Amino acid sequence: MRVALVFSSKNGMAEWLRLKKTGEVTEEDGEPPPDMYAECDSDETIRAIIQALEERHEVVPVEADKDAYDRLRGARPDLVFNIAERLFGSSRESHIPVMCEVLDLPYTGSDPLTLGICLDKSRAKEILAYHGVPTPAFWTVEAGEPVPDAAALPAIVKPLYEGSSKGIADNCVVRTRSELEERASEISARYAQPVIVEKFLSGREFTVGLLGNPPRYEVLPIVEIDHGLLPRGANPIYSYEAKWIWDTPENPLPIFRCPADISAALEKKIRDVVERTCRLLRVRDWCRVDVRLDEKGEPNILEVNPLPGILPNPEENSCLPKAARTAGYTYSGLIHRVVEEAARRWGIRS
Repeated sequence: MRVALVFSSKNGMAEWLRLKKTGEVTEEDGEPPPDMYAECDSDETIRAIIQALEERHEVVPVEADKDAYDRLRGARPDLVFNIAERLFGSSRESHIPVMCEVLDLPYTGSDPLTLGICLDKSRAKEILAYHGVPTPAFWTVEAGEPVPDAAALPAIVKPLYEGSSKGIADNCVVRTRSELEERASEISARYAQPVIVEKFLSGREFTVGLLGNPPRYEVLPIVEIDHGLLPRGANPIYSYEAKWIWDTPENPLPIFRCPADISAALEKKIRDVVERTCRLLRVRDWCRVDVRLDEKGEPNILEVNPLPGILPNPEENSCLPKAARTAGYTYSGLIHRVVEEAARRWGIRS
């Protein structure tokens, strides 16, 4: 097959932002936060995916910038392998799938609606709560608005539509009303978006990878995040510092256990709630779901990531590849599995 890999590279998005500031690209203005490019793809990741795809397919690399539509229209690939997350807005992860649908191009992963719902944490949680899926109580705070009096403490404050722990610093866990109001105001201003205030659950935390499509979802071995191995005094969360500063390829932070050391009963509960979540949100091909136990030991859904990170280096603690390796997949095997799932959905011979 002829496969277009569409990505948002760190260098490509930095150039796009530079052009935006000179007026050549029209988007919202403002200085970027320090973790602006956390969700963008490294050259290493892009090369690794290209190498995997080239084992079986002809590959056309496409940067997800303002010229992506024309490149896809000109290339006319048999399939688009989409990992592009772009930079701004609650619909940024939907941009490439929308282009693909306009051009009638098959693509990997979830559709624009699912991607948009999952990126906007409140919308995903509203759907899950409606269907009785456990998720922590939450309150959405628009920019400049006060935090509702009902917001419970302790709480964790996050940007409403970011991923890769963007905006979730160690100090985002708050225990007083003044801390809550200060953090909500600070994060909203820095990321130019509303915040979500979520009841903080202090139980064990897991992240769960999933491959495939109904009725053949494959839930990968569960990864536990061991907060006890974080630096002394750190809050028990997988924060930006834990993901990108304290954890480096040269000095990995050994906080992940895969498979998680849990009872068969708890494993079944987690697997069941993850699979149900993905069915309800109509997740396709692949996903990673963050789960935390409440005070009763019941698994609650924190976030759903239908465009999961797939760093190729095992030392970089990328959780979906870690779980896939535990399940017996090579990195290339993981990439090929996603292509096969998408091709089957679209009726393409891969």
